[in-house]
Amino acid sequence: MTSQRSVFSRVFGAIWRFVDGARKLVLNLVFLLIVYIVVLAFIDSGETLIIQPDTALVLRPQGDVVEEYSGTPLDHALEQATESMRSETRLRDLTDAIRRAVNDDRIVRLVIDPTYLSRVGLASLQELDSAISEFKASGKPVVALADTLEQQQYYLAALADEIWLNPRGLVWIDGFSSYRNFYREGLDKLEVEVNLFRAGSYKSAMEPWVRDDMSPEAKENNLLWIGNLWQQYLETISGHRGIPLEDLSRAINQFADGLEAANGDFARFALELGLVDRLISGPEANLALASQGAAGSGSEGFRQVDHDNYLKLTGPEKQSDTAGTIAIVVAEGEIVRGVQPQGAIGAITLSDRLRSLAEDRDVKAVVLRINSPGGDAFAAEKIRREIQALKEMGKTVVVSMGNVAASGGYWIAMGVDEVWASSASITGSIGVYGILPTFSRPLEKLGIHTDGVGTTPLAGKLRLDRPLDPDLRRIFEHAVERTYEDFITLVAEARNMSADDVLKVAEGRVWSGAQAKDRGLVDQTGTLQDAIDSAARIAGLGADYDVIYAEPEISPIEAFLVEITSSAMARVGTGFGRGFTGLPGTLLENIASDLRVLARSSRGVTVAAHCLCDVE
Repeated sequence: MTSQRSVFSRVFGAIWRFVDGARKLVLNLVFLLIVYIVVLAFIDSGETLIIQPDTALVLRPQGDVVEEYSGTPLDHALEQATESMRSETRLRDLTDAIRRAVNDDRIVRLVIDPTYLSRVGLASLQELDSAISEFKASGKPVVALADTLEQQQYYLAALADEIWLNPRGLVWIDGFSSYRNFYREGLDKLEVEVNLFRAGSYKSAMEPWVRDDMSPEAKENNLLWIGNLWQQYLETISGHRGIPLEDLSRAINQFADGLEAANGDFARFALELGLVDRLISGPEANLALASQGAAGSGSEGFRQVDHDNYLKLTGPEKQSDTAGTIAIVVAEGEIVRGVQPQGAIGAITLSDRLRSLAEDRDVKAVVLRINSPGGDAFAAEKIRREIQALKEMGKTVVVSMGNVAASGGYWIAMGVDEVWASSASITGSIGVYGILPTFSRPLEKLGIHTDGVGTTPLAGKLRLDRPLDPDLRRIFEHAVERTYEDFITLVAEARNMSADDVLKVAEGRVWSGAQAKDRGLVDQTGTLQDAIDSAARIAGLGADYDVIYAEPEISPIEAFLVEITSSAMARVGTGFGRGFTGLPGTLLENIASDLRVLARSSRGVTVAAHCLCDVE
C-alpha cells in the first residue's frame, strides 16, 4: 500500500513540476515580450515622416465606413497601433482629409483605392461626393485605381475624374435589394410560440418570426424606398460618368447580354460601356502616376500619403477666440437602456454626454448626428427628453441624419430646431412592436416541465418556459398601442402636423430622405456640413465658430500603452495581428441579430421602435 502511494506521489509530483515549470516559462516569456516592446518604443528610428511636394493623397477606406468607431477608444487605438487590417473607417476622417488637402500645395492629386472597402451607406457616399467635389473644384485631379469594383466600391470610384481598372478586373452592379430569412415554419416544427404585438400595418421588423415570406405591405413599401435610393444611385453614376441614364439602366438590366457580346471580358465590357476610362495593371498604374507627379520611395510606386497619416501630420485645426462652439454628438447603433460603449446608443451614456454639453457655456449649438435603426422605445424617450432639456438651457439643437435614422432613430429627432437628412437617408418607420417567444412545448418534449406558485395571478407568468397568459397578452397589446399613440403625438407636435396626417405617412412605412422631406418628416436635405452651417445660423454665430466632436477620450495611461505598442510594432513589422478575416453573413448570424433586438429587457419583453431596414 505504501509502495502504491509512493508511486502515485512521484507521478503526481512530476506532473505538478511540469505544469509549474510551464507556467513560469510562459510568464517569463510574456514579461520579456513586454520589456522588448517597451525598449523598442524608446529606440529612435531616425526617420520622420514629412509631406513632400508632388504628393498624392490616397483614400483607402478599410472595412465598414462608420460615423463612430465601435468599442472603446483604446480598442481602436490599439488596432491602429498594431497595424492590423481595420474593420472600420470613420467617415469624418475621410472627408476631413480631403477638405484639408484642397488648399495644401503639397498635395497635387487624390487617388481613390476602394479595394478594402466592405460596407458604406449611400448617405455616407453622398458625404464623400460633396468633399471630393470641393477637391476637384480646386483644379486637382482625382484618379481611382481598382482590380475589381463591387456596387458600393464603384460609387466611390465613380466620384473620380478617371477610373483605372485592372485588365483582368470587373465592375459588378446588380441593383439594390432587401431579402431576409423567414423562420415561421421552422419554429412551428419546434412548437415555439411567437407572440407578436404590432402597431402599424407596415411595421415588418419581426415578420420573419411569424411568416414564411415578406408581407405584401412590406414588399410595397420596401420597393418604394429602395427604388428611390436606386434611382439616386443611377443618377449619380450617370452624372459623373456621362452615361445617359437610359443606357446605364439598360446595360445593368441586360448585363448577361452585354457580357456575352464582350466574349465574357468583364473589363472590356466596363470600358465599352464607359464605366471605366483605362485598363491598366497595378504596376503600370503606379508608374503612370509617378510620371505625372513624383516617384515614391521603396515599393510605393508614386509619392503618396494615406488619409490617416495625412491627418496626423497636418494636425487638428487650431481653436481660436470665436463667437462660440458647435458640438457634434454622434448617436450610432441600436438604442438600448443603460451605459453602453460606442457602437450602441446607451440611454444613460448619451444623456450624460448631452447633459455635460448643456452645462458648457462655450457650446452654443449641438448637432446630433444620428445613424440608428432605433431600438428600445423607453430608452429613445429618455434621450429625447434630454435633448429637450438641452434646448431649454438655451442651446440650439439640429439633427443630421446619416445612413439610417428610422423608428427609434427618428423618435429622438423630434422637437429639435431643425432636422436635416441626406436624400439617401433611411428614415420614418413610425411604428412599434413587442415580441415574446415562449418555449414551453419544446421543453415538454424534452421532458422539462415548469410548475410552482405565486402570490398574484400575474406572478411568475412572465417566463419564456410558460405559455403566454391571456392577461399578459392584453397588457402587452395595450402597451404597444399606447406607445404607438405617443409616437404619433410626438411627431404631430414636432412636425406641426395633425395626427391624421401623421398616420398617412406612419404605420411603420420607411422613406428615403428625399421622400421624407416631400412628406414633411424632415426640414431639409443636405450634408452634415449643411446641418452645421444651419446650426450656426440659428444660434446667431455667423461664420466665426469652432466645431468639436463630443466623444470619450483615452486616458493618459491608455495613451502611453498605445504609444509604446505603436512604436514597437512599427519596428517588429506590419504582419503581426493579421491572418483572420470576418466570415460572411449566415443564417445563424441573421437570427442572432434578431435575437439581440429582442433581448433588450431582462423581464422578457421590450416595446421597441426598431427598423430592420437595410439595403444590399
